[in-house]
Amino acid sequence: MDYTINIKGHLMSLAEPQVMGIMNVTPNSFYAASRVQTEEAIRRRVEQIRDEGASIIDVGACSTNPFLERLTTEEEEMAQLDMALAIMRDMGNELPVSIDTFRPRVARMCIEKYGADIINDISTGEDPAMFTLVAKTGTPYILMSQKATLHDILIEFAAKVQQLRDLGQKDIILDPGFGFGKTAEQNFALLEQTDRFSVMDLPVLVGISRKRMIYQTLGITADQSLNGTTVLNTIALMRGAAILRVHDVKEAVEAVKLCRQLKTPV
Repeated sequence: MDYTINIKGHLMSLAEPQVMGIMNVTPNSFYAASRVQTEEAIRRRVEQIRDEGASIIDVGACSTNPFLERLTTEEEEMAQLDMALAIMRDMGNELPVSIDTFRPRVARMCIEKYGADIINDISTGEDPAMFTLVAKTGTPYILMSQKATLHDILIEFAAKVQQLRDLGQKDIILDPGFGFGKTAEQNFALLEQTDRFSVMDLPVLVGISRKRMIYQTLGITADQSLNGTTVLNTIALMRGAAILRVHDVKEAVEAVKLCRQLKTPV
């Protein structure tokens, strides 16, 4: 489907799948190699994501690792994002910026102070203020589900999308939530059924990069799971994913290019 999302008046086409590069500015993200804390590291990561061909940068400052002893506070999250976004603005970053947060006050700061382009919310709008914020500001919104089965996710998505539409929200991207509230078996079943989300007539984001469903299945570590990630990203593309959210941009961009060749008429 030739979906588009409106980024400050510019329509980004999703007719060809896009790659979203992850930048974690928190010290406790599950994948250690993705963490950047210093100005130099942030600059390098932004440049890497851009140079390897991503079209969106997803910036997060609050890890959702279920094994953490302490969740990053709202104040800590805001301070980390404030630092990172200021550096990115100073660099003249031109890629659309997605903010990975479930807190409306954090999202508001990023939108109002730095012009954040997308809000990526793992909470499925648990706080009603988030829906109100993105609708009022016209900010594209990634709606994620922590339900475990396709049936339950579709029911939740239908209800939440209607709530967003009633508020006037136009740009909505669906994220099935791989790794959130699901067993490994449920994650794989959901990946197999990714094309079924087409009934919602909305673009789908798949975020499976280096997750437990890969490295536990293979008996390896997150550091060793690039090949497994690429395999599953390719399957997701063949089942209609419009956006891949990844740590390893170059490999994901190559997967998109190869899948495009498969679909190109001779």
